[in-house]
Amino acid sequence: MLFSQARNFFAADAQADRVVPPTGFTARLTIFAAGAMAFLAVFALALSLASGRLADRWGDALAKSATIRITAPTDQMDIQALAVMEVLATTPGVKSARPLSDEEQRALLEPWFGPDLPLDRLPIPRLIELVEDENGVDADGLRARLAGEAPGAVLDDHNRWREPLVRAADRLRMLAYVAMVLITALAGVVITLAASAALAANEQVIRVLRLVGAQDSYIARAFVRRYTLRALIGAAVGTMLGMIAMLLLPATGDQGNFLTGLGFQGSHWLVPAVIPPVAALVAFIATRQAALATLQEKR
Repeated sequence: MLFSQARNFFAADAQADRVVPPTGFTARLTIFAAGAMAFLAVFALALSLASGRLADRWGDALAKSATIRITAPTDQMDIQALAVMEVLATTPGVKSARPLSDEEQRALLEPWFGPDLPLDRLPIPRLIELVEDENGVDADGLRARLAGEAPGAVLDDHNRWREPLVRAADRLRMLAYVAMVLITALAGVVITLAASAALAANEQVIRVLRLVGAQDSYIARAFVRRYTLRALIGAAVGTMLGMIAMLLLPATGDQGNFLTGLGFQGSHWLVPAVIPPVAALVAFIATRQAALATLQEKR
């Protein structure tokens, strides 16, 4: 039954199609609006998916991890580092702990100070990487033990860095969702205006159709069918152009940041395929409401 109705909806009806102008300003406006909205929707989708990946990456990288920073005179650095390792060995919730090598510390500082940083001549703190197990570490208790065993050791809990970053990424994703809703609503408004303008321009034709016995449902169906197909075609073209634009963005490399990771990845390339059907559905609802309301007013 549903398939039959869909086939009848998309089947050509030459008499009904005469009610709607096949060309002109309203036709171009509908196709352009649907295409532009679909193009923008592709980028809004990419932004939401990239924000989700960013939040997951930041969360995974910083969850259940911490750093102990040891600041002490050079002759006491190794002693305090050894004391810290002994404390961590008997601390519940510690899965693993290891001091960072000079090469690893140099790699961490290289983006700010360059590759030729003389670690042996600078008073750089010693860093110990701490990984927690599923139960986690009592941060306050560990700080108290470190203060007694290694006064120069400071525990940096990554959660205080992680939570604002993840929260910012989640808000960015929510902003992308709001943008998609606004894009959809704007497309519906533009298509409604175009359909209303077409109905007003064909007022004489509508009167003649009524005189010969045409029902308002028949007239409305002609407008709904034509504008739905226009929106579907325009959205398909806009989606294709948007995906081509995404392909032209820089690829994500090992040093890629959020902007270079804005494109789709893996199965996410299939997500924009929902945009044309959604645009057609919005056009169907908007045009039907506009057509029925306008025809009712012109009785």
